[in-house]
Amino acid sequence: MSRVIKFFRTPGLTASHLESAVGKIQAVVGDTFATLTTEICYYIGVENGAPEADLSIIKWILSVPFEEEKLTVEPTLSLKPQSLFFEIGPRLNFSTAQSTNSVSICNSVGYTFIKRIEVSTRYLVTFKDGVKLSSINKVAVINCLHDKMTQCCYPEPLTTFDLPINPEPVFEVDILGQGRQALEHANKTLGLAFDDYDLDYYTRLFQEKVQRNPTSVECFDLAQSNSEHSRHWFFKGRLVVDGVEQPRSLFSMIMDTQLTSNDNNVIKFNDNSSAIKGFPVECLVADSAVEPSILNVKKDQTRHIIFTAETHNFPTGVAPFAGATTGTGGRIRDVQATGKGAHVIAGTAGYSFGSLNIPGYNLPWENQEVEYPSNFALPVEIAVEASNGASDYGNKFGEPVLAGFARSFGMKTPDGERREYVKPIMFSGGIGMLEKDHVTKEIADITMDVVKMGGPVYRIGLGGGAASSVLVQGDNKAELDFSAVQRGDAEMEQKMNRVIRACIELGTHNPIKSIHDQGAGGNGNVLKELAEPAGAVIRADDFQLGDPTISVMELWGAEYQESNAALVRKDDLVLIKAIGQRERCPVYSVGSITGSGKIELENFKKDVSNDDKFRKPVDLKLEYVLGSMPAKVFEMKRIKPVLEPLVLPDSLTVQEALNRVLRLPSVASKRYLTNKVDRSVTGLVAQQQCVGPLHTPLADVAVVALSHFDTVGAATSIGEQPIKGLLDPAAGARLSVAEALTNIMFASITDIKDIKCSGNWMWPAKLEGEGVALLDACEAMCSFMKQIGVAIDGGKDSLSMAARVSGDVVKAPGTLVISAYVGCPDIRLTVTPDCKSPDGEGVLLYLPMSATSDWRLGGSSLAHCFQQLGDQVPDVDTETFIRTFAAVQDLIREKKLKSGHDVSDGGLIVCLLEMAFAGNCGLVVDIPVTESKVSPLNVLFAEEVGAVVEISKADLTYVTSKLDREKVPYSVVGNSHGYNPDKTAQISIAVNGSVLLDCPMSELRDIWEETSFVLERRQTNRHCIVEEQMGMKERKIPPYTLSFDTDAQISVPLPLAEPLKVAIIREEGSNGDREMAAAFSLAGFQTWDVNMEDLATERISLSAFRGVAFVGGFSYADVLGSAKGWAATVKFNKVVQKEFAAFRSRPDTFSFGVCNGCQLMALLGWVAPDHTEDGDSQGLLLDHNISGRFESRFTTIQVEASPAIMLQGMEGTTWGMWVSHGEGRLVFKKPEIQSEIESSKLVPIRYVDDNGSATEVYPFNPNGSPAGIAGVCSPDGRHLAVMPHPERCIWAWQCPWMPTEFRSQLKCSPWMTMFKNAYKWCTNNAN
Repeated sequence: MSRVIKFFRTPGLTASHLESAVGKIQAVVGDTFATLTTEICYYIGVENGAPEADLSIIKWILSVPFEEEKLTVEPTLSLKPQSLFFEIGPRLNFSTAQSTNSVSICNSVGYTFIKRIEVSTRYLVTFKDGVKLSSINKVAVINCLHDKMTQCCYPEPLTTFDLPINPEPVFEVDILGQGRQALEHANKTLGLAFDDYDLDYYTRLFQEKVQRNPTSVECFDLAQSNSEHSRHWFFKGRLVVDGVEQPRSLFSMIMDTQLTSNDNNVIKFNDNSSAIKGFPVECLVADSAVEPSILNVKKDQTRHIIFTAETHNFPTGVAPFAGATTGTGGRIRDVQATGKGAHVIAGTAGYSFGSLNIPGYNLPWENQEVEYPSNFALPVEIAVEASNGASDYGNKFGEPVLAGFARSFGMKTPDGERREYVKPIMFSGGIGMLEKDHVTKEIADITMDVVKMGGPVYRIGLGGGAASSVLVQGDNKAELDFSAVQRGDAEMEQKMNRVIRACIELGTHNPIKSIHDQGAGGNGNVLKELAEPAGAVIRADDFQLGDPTISVMELWGAEYQESNAALVRKDDLVLIKAIGQRERCPVYSVGSITGSGKIELENFKKDVSNDDKFRKPVDLKLEYVLGSMPAKVFEMKRIKPVLEPLVLPDSLTVQEALNRVLRLPSVASKRYLTNKVDRSVTGLVAQQQCVGPLHTPLADVAVVALSHFDTVGAATSIGEQPIKGLLDPAAGARLSVAEALTNIMFASITDIKDIKCSGNWMWPAKLEGEGVALLDACEAMCSFMKQIGVAIDGGKDSLSMAARVSGDVVKAPGTLVISAYVGCPDIRLTVTPDCKSPDGEGVLLYLPMSATSDWRLGGSSLAHCFQQLGDQVPDVDTETFIRTFAAVQDLIREKKLKSGHDVSDGGLIVCLLEMAFAGNCGLVVDIPVTESKVSPLNVLFAEEVGAVVEISKADLTYVTSKLDREKVPYSVVGNSHGYNPDKTAQISIAVNGSVLLDCPMSELRDIWEETSFVLERRQTNRHCIVEEQMGMKERKIPPYTLSFDTDAQISVPLPLAEPLKVAIIREEGSNGDREMAAAFSLAGFQTWDVNMEDLATERISLSAFRGVAFVGGFSYADVLGSAKGWAATVKFNKVVQKEFAAFRSRPDTFSFGVCNGCQLMALLGWVAPDHTEDGDSQGLLLDHNISGRFESRFTTIQVEASPAIMLQGMEGTTWGMWVSHGEGRLVFKKPEIQSEIESSKLVPIRYVDDNGSATEVYPFNPNGSPAGIAGVCSPDGRHLAVMPHPERCIWAWQCPWMPTEFRSQLKCSPWMTMFKNAYKWCTNNAN
């Protein structure tokens, strides 16, 4: 038991979130709304019997700097006349991730008696005089301000966190006595999702083989482990079409694609991810896993390339933010748990949702009258909140998202059926790397223990595997659906990742012998997979519980997140537990391998009675659970789709068509997705989504490096064309593959036959006609892949893509997402879509790859925008495709292509326009067409497979001659015209000499950006969005300039007698340590991996170091303010406080803080202190961005004269630098402090606009800092704190854009010089 103390703080919402809340309330009550006032309540659970503690430290942690008086022990809000007062907080059945991190902060300062901290928001809504709100409207107001899946309305303030929960005891299901009827009853009450086959099979299993009744836990276990979600019955089943059994299963067809592809897989169709052969590289490796140590550069470390992809559709449908966070987390664990442990590099993300129906933004093809199920979020909420959730998780974990898709679809088809993504798709892919020594998992044997690592057990995510396998979403009980939704804690997953990384870096001494992620089916599934075939005994009492009332069934089946399981030899248990202790990540043994061939679960001792002391909740032979089971038989009928010819208005102009098509979410700008997700963390990103001088979200392919010291890496791309699949599933599948390949074509790759693909199938496959459609699609995909030479090596399926709406079943379009990945011998050669207009004018070539010379509009964006599908679907010609792909690769290696872009959604005209939008330039295009009867609209909007490339005039003859020799069809279609400040960029498009469009480029780009900006208004400060949208028309080329010769700065000074040491200091949640270490290593320093636990436990002293680098990330997930927990450790842990004070006082030391490290230095008063207080107290706070969200931008930075040692000699340089933060706005305690640092020239860098002027205008200034201040330094220049990330863009290949003349010259960016300057200063200021 515990007692609860409370603190209150005003306001409860930031300005941007308050504005958003007001808008939601007004949407419910209209003009009757008057005011909204909010406050936060902190509920702090204190262990009973704990001594009365000095709460001053807690008050410091909870308060906002410079506003300490706003934290009170009494509430400030109370009910008033004509008002509505309510309190929204987290559901209390489990601790939130915020609580977990808040408690960790308290532990770090010695407050171990604090066990839980939850945060609620209290709202006081007033209405205009005389208005009395109805009870219905009261409920509507409350509901619009919270997520019912993860939050609830508190009827009264909390007095305890203890809940009156009586876990249900284990019971027997009486199959021996009642037969199948008993199992049917359990199926219904436990939400098992057994079908008739399952019910018959398990009834016979227990009656005939096991010969006893199963326990409730065993039934729940079997439902998860053998669900469609886990076992993929349909893909491995026997398919019977119109009475004729098909000769092969879908899975066997897919596996056969490997026969015609290069044999470069090192893992395929087993393990958590697939993998292909990589490259030998140099990489940073820590000398020790259990203590602070040198980070050495090791050579010839072969790293293979891994990829995995999965979806999290059902949870995202009912709770978009939470569902997407846990979907991302689960996929990250798939990467981690490959082989004996693997490195996470980057992610991809995709979203398919229904018609947006955004209030006030009516899109003519959307039906405003359609209904949606009450337990599902609306499509517009999914579009915003799912992407917010996935982005938030990746940002905090430290995984950049580099590619993706977004598709909105809802339509009544010609046969009268409603097809819509009511059940959405939340797609998550991940690319990583695997050391060559860790490819193969070891088989369980009796020398091994079963080890869990990560977060504790919570009563969440119950039955997710079964819930996701329900044939039609909405047919399960709502409360069972709700309990399947999970809780994400990116901070815990990141700590677990550090444990895995430390084990990996031990090389052949890696204590992990096998590892699996915990996903569908929870502990029951993952521990059985680990123990197979040897068997294991698992002890419930040995698990770390997040809730002491957990039942054994909940422990076994809950899909709580941030947990992996591993096999570790008993001799290595001390080692791996020590690693966990250093990383503050729980690591503990829960069982032993027995060799019995059985999985046995011992109950909690407290729950074992004399009556059942010999009966285990689970006691089954593994062959019964995981062994081969008879293939299920699926009877299907072929149903020919009803198609109608596309009929467009006779008077439709190209401009009118574009006014619709450019707004369609699958075509329109994805800026609302890209600017909120970190695209630079790791420092391994060579190509992310945004390209060109304006950072336009348009890239076709994502490219990553495998090391900070090499230019070899990997590329990945995505293809999906589900709407065309509604007309012809086979063509839709081929086009999905073709799209992925025409995207990856613009990276320089090893070989087309080295490309491997993950195939993810989201389909209502078991509903009438859909199974045959999936079969047709699979056969076509496999045939096309075999002809080209690419292959599938993994994938997932989700075959319940339908939802019940008012009694009707609404099927989502059958969707195949192809994720291609391959090795890149030179990551610097990637070609981007933004027109470069070489020498002021580029030449544009169209490369068609379609099966015929027709221009078919079936399934096109144009058809969609007129509420039709059409009947003639595009397709691809295999031989033309192969020749074109090869020619493009040759031209990339020869550096003949300036830009390139695939033709996809929106057709050829959109391809051309997007290249101009990204290049901020004009086009003059005339498309030659030999077919005299074809409509110009067909030519421009048909989505036939193809690409457009830009070359220089000087290379025209060479390139066309090569294409002619290689028999690659092409047309010269026009020219790009570079940015000219004295002339408006114009778009002129003609077909066969007839001009059909003549319009300023910016007007068309504004239309293309409009849908994104409308969605942005639902997630970001509206004023910022208006500022960015209006400013788009005036954008120019960023004024990059260099004030020094970067090549002259590259050489490393001669080695000293003793190496210069820099401590790369990280805290829980830091994620930017390795790129920081790489930058300092390249400058000549000896870098050391030091975490705060090392300092707090006195494993190391800072006395041996000349420099410290405080790295970026989210220390303690920034739950109580950016870097607040990190600063608390420094300020209130006496050991750490002494170390930092001694280091700072030495005149031969320097410190460098980036992002979270900058926030830390401000909190500590190391920069911009308040001298009027005793000592140097805090005078600067990094507050929430004015946009109200995380910002990821490649922002233009200008270096000014200052004493900062790291920026000496760089004054006047203007260049791009990555920013990735949510709290970067400088707030000074007093105006005098800002005046002092400005007059003393302690502002070394500023955000500048396209004119090179310091600015506060969004998004040039991404956070709203006054006078464009991006960093500050101490008067002696030794201490530098900056919000942008120079360590992530030290190489030219890490910079997403620079003027062409620099791209061809530079190896390093100017920011590498910062680290060289630090080295020089140290050599010139020796002890």
